Amino acid sequence: MEIPVLVVMAAGMGSRYGGLKQVEPVGARGEVIIDYSVYDAVRAGFQKIIFIITRAMEQTFTEIAGTRIGQYADVSYAYQDMDDLPVGYAVPAGRVKPWGTAHAVLAVRDQVHGPFAVINADDYYGPAAFRHVHEWLTALRPRDGRRHYCMVGYRIENTLTDYGRVTRGVCEADAHGFLARVTERAGLEKTPGGARFFEDGAWRHLPASTLVSMNFWGFDESFLDAAAADFPAFLDSHLPEDPLGCEYLLPREVDSLLRRGLADVRVLESGETWYGVTYREDRDAVVGAMAEMHEIGRYPTPLWASGK
Repeated sequence: MEIPVLVVMAAGMGSRYGGLKQVEPVGARGEVIIDYSVYDAVRAGFQKIIFIITRAMEQTFTEIAGTRIGQYADVSYAYQDMDDLPVGYAVPAGRVKPWGTAHAVLAVRDQVHGPFAVINADDYYGPAAFRHVHEWLTALRPRDGRRHYCMVGYRIENTLTDYGRVTRGVCEADAHGFLARVTERAGLEKTPGGARFFEDGAWRHLPASTLVSMNFWGFDESFLDAAAADFPAFLDSHLPEDPLGCEYLLPREVDSLLRRGLADVRVLESGETWYGVTYREDRDAVVGAMAEMHEIGRYPTPLWASGK
């Protein structure tokens, strides 16, 4: 079996945050969130990291994150280009928004030929998540003609911000621990008992224990084939309605594969707290959380001085 690869989606524009949040320092020695994720990934057994970036951010990202991390893992880059579209399609006039996370992952299709994990660059997932996914990716799975994937599920109460609304992939798992459905919900806001969103003229409430996806997935190369094959149908359906803003998202593609019976997804539940910088006001909380983790010994100070 191929050694699992970690794919880091770092090409997002950070419009709500107001800047290149992927490289915003949150550690006392200038560490960014992805430093902690890659540190946890290397300790879990990942040896190769592929960063998905845009060409416009290449110099800034490689100087701040890539060069430092490259001392401890095999680092390479893939580029999410707006014009990376199926034959016969073109970027709509006026569009500046990237095509979404499923499109981003397609950027690694020439570099990944086995199992791989996918994460966001601006989300902190916790060490256990990387251990669980690496163990799953290196385990044997049945050869039954289906695609076998995994995801890390977080309790929604551990993934919300106090400073605005967020989008989450709301998950439903069956009695055997497999994902039955994932629904992308935008406009989620924090409530004392969980979260709520507005739909069909009314507020809908989600309990605190609801599992959500934070885009930590475990796939193999078959997912890249499926996402590439389904991309034209997505464009045909969504370009007429929203040519400047529609996004081809990982949860949507996974849900499509589930509904068609082409894949199953093992849900690896995490009790850890997610940290991220969706909004600029989130940064202070993340800085405080990272400082506490250094104090209690979860991470050394400085982070990378101890190597692997």
